Amino acid sequence: MSVTVDTNVLIYAANSSDPVHQEARDLLGRLARGPDLLFLFWPAIMGFLRISTSPGIFANPYTPDAALATIVDLIERPHVRTPSEQPGFLDLYRSTAPGGVRGALVPDAHLATLMRQHGVSTIYTRDRGFRRFEAIEVRDPFA
Repeated sequence: MSVTVDTNVLIYAANSSDPVHQEARDLLGRLARGPDLLFLFWPAIMGFLRISTSPGIFANPYTPDAALATIVDLIERPHVRTPSEQPGFLDLYRSTAPGGVRGALVPDAHLATLMRQHGVSTIYTRDRGFRRFEAIEVRDPFA
C-alpha cells in the first residue's frame, strides 16, 4: 500500500509550537521508513516551502535553505517517491472532480488526481475537503 501526506502534515512536523508537532514528526518518520512507499507530491512540497518560510504564517519561519533541507531529508529516503503529472492528467482531473472545483478546493483536486494517477489510495491530512473525492481514503492522523 502506498500513501501520501498533505501539506498540513508537513507543516505540523516542522512547527515545534504546534500541538501535534511530535505526532506529525513521528508519522512522517514512520511512513518514510517503509516498508510501503510514501509519495510526496510536488504540490504538497511546494505548499510546505511556501508556508514554512512565510513570516505572516510562522512565528519563526524557516529560511528557504532550511525549508528545502527539510524536504531533501525526506525525499532522499529509499521509500519516498516524488512523482509528477503524467500524460492524461487533465482528463483524470476532470473525472476526479465532476462538476468542477473552484477556489481553495483546486489544490485538493490536483493532489487527489495525482494520487489516482499514481495508484495512491490514502492521504493523511486534517483537511476535510479531501473527503469529497470518492476515489481516495482520507485519514486524520491526529483525530
